[in-house]
This record gives sequence, structure tokens and C-alpha cells, in this order.
Amino acid sequence: MKFKFYIAIVFTFFSLAFFAQEPKLSVTVSKNKLGLNQRLRVEFSINKQGADNFTPPDFKNFTVIQGPSQSVSQSWINGKVSFSQSYSYIIKPKRKGELIIESASISLEGTRIDSKMMKIVVLDPVDIPDDPNDPNYIAEQNIHLVAEVSKSRPYVGEGIYVEYRLYVSENVSVYDTSVTEAPQYNGFWNQEIKVGSYPVKMGKYNGEQYRYIVLQKALLIPTKTGNLTIDPMKMDIVIGVPTGRADFFGNVMTKNIKKEFSSAKKVVVPKSLPLEGKPDGFTGAVGDFNFDVSLSKNALKANESSQIKVVVSGKGNLKLFELPTVETPSELEKYQPERKESVRVSTNGLAGSISDIYTVVPQFKGKYKIPDVSFSYFNPETEKYNIISTEDLYVDVLEGKEISTIKTGSKVEKQAVTLKGKSFRFIQTKSEFLTEESEDFYNSNLFYILLFIPLLAIPVGVLIAKANNKRNSDVIGRKQRKAEKLAKKYLSEAKKHLENKEAFYEALERALHNYLKAKLKVETSDISKERISEILVKKKVEDSTIKQFIEVLEASDFARYTPVTNTEMKAEFEKAKEVIVQLDKQL
Repeated sequence: MKFKFYIAIVFTFFSLAFFAQEPKLSVTVSKNKLGLNQRLRVEFSINKQGADNFTPPDFKNFTVIQGPSQSVSQSWINGKVSFSQSYSYIIKPKRKGELIIESASISLEGTRIDSKMMKIVVLDPVDIPDDPNDPNYIAEQNIHLVAEVSKSRPYVGEGIYVEYRLYVSENVSVYDTSVTEAPQYNGFWNQEIKVGSYPVKMGKYNGEQYRYIVLQKALLIPTKTGNLTIDPMKMDIVIGVPTGRADFFGNVMTKNIKKEFSSAKKVVVPKSLPLEGKPDGFTGAVGDFNFDVSLSKNALKANESSQIKVVVSGKGNLKLFELPTVETPSELEKYQPERKESVRVSTNGLAGSISDIYTVVPQFKGKYKIPDVSFSYFNPETEKYNIISTEDLYVDVLEGKEISTIKTGSKVEKQAVTLKGKSFRFIQTKSEFLTEESEDFYNSNLFYILLFIPLLAIPVGVLIAKANNKRNSDVIGRKQRKAEKLAKKYLSEAKKHLENKEAFYEALERALHNYLKAKLKVETSDISKERISEILVKKKVEDSTIKQFIEVLEASDFARYTPVTNTEMKAEFEKAKEVIVQLDKQL
């Protein structure tokens, strides 16, 4: 009895939920805007059973081509009942202008329910082929590949994103897609945003309802001002289009065709960063950041190590600026910093943190000050520069060698105390004397060696002087050696990461940018492939060298997203070294 009682309660709840649904007569149209010679589909649907006496609107500004066609659907999903009874028409406008589809009505339990009125915009006739059932024409009308940019007027260095959507109407089906030409992002630092899955969503395109999926997303950070064009994405799509015929059972027959689609070009016009309020030492950071400098140990012994950590965290162009440098007293030996990055990519831009970790080793006992460090960035939301300054840090060396002082006149100079290995020895209680044998110096071997050394030194010195003169007169060789030394300096960090693809190519790209910044005195925001080519041409660098430099830059950017071997990375390293050598010789 209890089981039947529970079943009755559950059934009652479901029934109440079903009948409590508010009755509504809704209206949808396939197009809100069309040409005078086009057609549209209008559908009226009621969400409650028992409705009758449907009265269509007076299509006084339209010609009814087909209809009404009736359909009924009912479903039960997760305990939720849905019902729909619809009446659809195919109509064609009689004139141009803003036309109104009047309300339809239906009766339900003696109550009249009206639909909303719909506004339709009718424009000039459009080109329609002789056969409106042509599959290519149907595909063009029902499928659209669209590129949508989040912001068209960002600041240089501000992150935006582009999203590629494929809109498909319910009149056709898509069976296969393939990208034939990927979009190009000239003038942008770019990073692909992973699209985990491709859920089908509903949205409007040109005022019409479509199904759509997001095919691809990319984060873009403009590196220069001017009109930056995002080239189109091109795709081949296999589409099933209706043929206008039906099979024996009345099902609509379709035909599969393959057609190329292309998104429209998009133009982004970045704004330059304002000069007003621009701080000294600004390195191009754009976003919203936090800044901190910390010391791992502030009390230690001489020759123990401590780490100074410089961290910038937040959201913005984290990979496109340099961190401030920490200055330390000469008594603290400072080593080259280790770069660490924890950065993720999303439609909101780059987010995370980057840090430089310096290792310092004190030599003498004492208390030493590490001066405060400042970091500046531009916030595109507030359109203002911000400066964050840290406090002074102190290192207290408790044990170690003392620093002695020498007073010369009125100036006091520090001098390190030198400890000898045998400063203290035991007191001897007895002595032993030995007779020292003497040798005549003029007959010794040392005398004759010292006698002939000047005679040998003269020709050796002449040979060395000639070799040095020859080496110094070789201008090309001297420049070559200097350029190779410079290339090794800039590429030293990349060489450390030859086993790590991501770290290697980031260090390689940063080395090339740093070389240009140091050599050509250009800002980070001005470094783009077009700007580089323009500057190098003005400096009368050979076209082949410019082309090789751009190829190395593009390869380092492209290789981060493709599998490469250690051999290929070593070859890329040697190529970068060679191009820096050639550039430095010509500059």
C-alpha cells in the first residue's frame, strides 16, 4: 500500500509540473532581414496540449508560398515533460521596407492566446541563380565562417583575442571540415588558446538564428601601431543540402557537396601608449600586475648563499618585457639570475607570474643594504601608469672575515685581512745547526741560463710582435672574433636549455630581441618583423642577412607549437649565432 501511495504522489507532482507550465504561443522566423526576391519561414508553436482553432495572421504584405504545415512533438527528459505543436508557413514579401507579421491566435480551454508581432526588414532584390535549389547557392545562404575580435582599438601591448565561429542553419548539415589556410597575425605576438571540445551552441548571425561551434581561438598582443590586418581563415566543408525531392516515405533527400569558405578580413587599429606620465625605466609592461622583491635568508655566514627573488605577477603581456635589475653592494657577490615562468593563456590574456632569482654570496662579516627596486606598468583599463616600489632589504653576515680599514689622509679605505696558513707554531726547545754548502754563482747553471735568456727573448719578442701586428691589421678577423664573442654572450641562456624545447625557443627569441634593443636602441613595443626589416634596411644591412634574421625569429615562434628534435634545436642555435655575427659585422 505504501509503495502505491508513493507512486501516486510522484505521478501527481509530475502532472502538476506539466499542467503548471504557462501556456504560450511563440513565433520564430528564419530571417529578420532579406531581399525582396527571397523567402522566409515563419513558425508558430504552442507549448500546451488541447489547443485548437488556430488562426494565422493576415499576411497582407506577404505572399504565402506554402503552409500551414503542422507538426507535434513531445518528450520526457530527466523527469521534465515538454510539448510543442507548431504551424509553419513559407512566405515572400510583396514590397521593400519594414513589414510587420501580425499576431496569430489559438484557443486553449476557452481562453484565447496571441503571439507577438514580428518586424521584418526587406531590402533590394539579391542575386539568385536561375535554379534556387542549386546546392552551392543553398550552402552559401546557410553556412557562414566568421572571425570575431574582442576589441578593435586596444593599446600596444594589450591582450585581445580572435574567435573563429562556424554558423550553420537548420536547413543543412555539416559532415566534415578541414582548415586549408590558417589565419596570419602580422604585427601581433600570438598564442593559440586551446579549445577542448566543440559543443554546439545557438546564436544569431545577421539577426537570424543559427547553430554554431567555436573552431579556433588565439590570444593577440599588438606590438606596433597602425592598421593591423588579420588575414582570413579558409576551410573546405562537406555539406548535406536538400535537393527539393523526397523519398518513398516522404523524407527529404539531400546531396553532399564540398565547398570552400573563407572568413572576412579583420582590421585592428592599436593605440600607442601615452607619453604623459610615462615613468623612467618603463620596459613595456601592459596589464594589471603585482611586484615583489624578497630575500630567502637575511642572516647568514660568509660564503653561505642567499636568494633574491624578483617577481611580477598578474595579467598582461608577461612575456614581452624585462624585469627590473637588482643592485647589490660589492661585498655581496651576485650571480646571473635564473628565470622562472608560470604563465597560462586564456581569452583574458596571459596570466601568472615571471621571476628572476639571483644568488648572492657575502665575503665579509657585516650588515649590507640592498637598495629598493621599482617596477612600472601601464594599465589599459584605467589608462594610467603605475609604479610599485619595494623597501630596502638588509643582509646581516654574522660570521666571517673582518674588513680592516686603512687611513690615508682624511680618507678611510677598507682592506681585507689576509690569514696565513702557519700563523702559530710550537716553541722549539732545542736548535740544530747545519753547515750550509755554498756554490760559486759565476760557475752555476743558473748564471748561464740567465745569461742566454735575453739572447733568446729578443727573436721570440720580435716574432710575437709581428704576429700581434698581423692579427691587429686583420680588421675583418678582429670584427669576426668580436661578433662571435657578442653572439655567445646573448645566446648563453638559450644554450643552457638545448634539452628543453619551450625554454630554449623562448630564450632564443628573447636573445634576438635583446640584441636588437641593445644594438638599435629600440623599445620592446616597436619590435616587430616589419619594423625590424625597416630599421635594418635603413642601416644598409644586406637583404639576405635581414631575411635570415626574420626566418630565425619566425622559426623560433613557430617551433614552440610543433615537435622538434634536439638536432633541429642545435641547428637553429647555430643559425641564430651566425645571423648575429653577420648582423654585427654589417652594423
